[in-house]
Amino acid sequence: MLLKGQVALITGASSGIGRATAEAMAREGARVALNYHKNRAGAEEALEEIRRAGAEGFAFRADVTRAAEVEAMVGAVRDRWGRVEILVNNAGDLLARRTLAEMTEEYWDQTVALNLKSAFLCVKAVWEEMATRKDGCIINVASIAGRNGGGRGALAYGAAKGGLLTFTKGLAKELAPHGIRVNGVAPGVIATPFHERYSPRELFEKFIAGIPMGRAGTAQEVADVIVFLASPAARYLAGETIEVNGGMLMD
Repeated sequence: MLLKGQVALITGASSGIGRATAEAMAREGARVALNYHKNRAGAEEALEEIRRAGAEGFAFRADVTRAAEVEAMVGAVRDRWGRVEILVNNAGDLLARRTLAEMTEEYWDQTVALNLKSAFLCVKAVWEEMATRKDGCIINVASIAGRNGGGRGALAYGAAKGGLLTFTKGLAKELAPHGIRVNGVAPGVIATPFHERYSPRELFEKFIAGIPMGRAGTAQEVADVIVFLASPAARYLAGETIEVNGGMLMD
């Protein structure tokens, strides 16, 4: 097992990529703390899968855009398992497709807080503990939108995810001397509830037409890359964001 005995905290783990990552890490022997905000049912279903795999897990509700709730969540993980060794900053959402003309200051702030500030708050809550042990792994889930600006109405989301890409690089430089590896993934078009909510069929088909592999990716395919980044196999990677997009964007 690649992650046997490791303690992982995954934000936004009640559906999609976050849930697939939680279940994949559990199968690899990790003890998994699942964060959710509104989708309690999804978090409980993921816990059932984790326990069926013979692994340990628990779910904690927290709004990861609020420092006090993040600190309470991290404290709960430490109370249960003593530490956090792997942090996956997966929480994020488009919230709505809005062009600049349709965008309000409130919408901008909410989108940036959920997709960028949340990662900052979670890192602040765990990095000193990791540095004391000279061991830790942080993985940020960005998006192809952070590379190409996203589709119509994804301006704020793309800007936040672009910030997350840069945050990953800067954080890696700061934390590598403390024994903490920081990397990321940038998913492309992945068949998750995200696109069910925000991409009408005709738009989704247009996205697929631009993918050399000819299909959307799956949450499991992204989760497999995240598990790799958390594993000893990625021990010499720092500040790298892996594109998981079927060839839609090559950097």
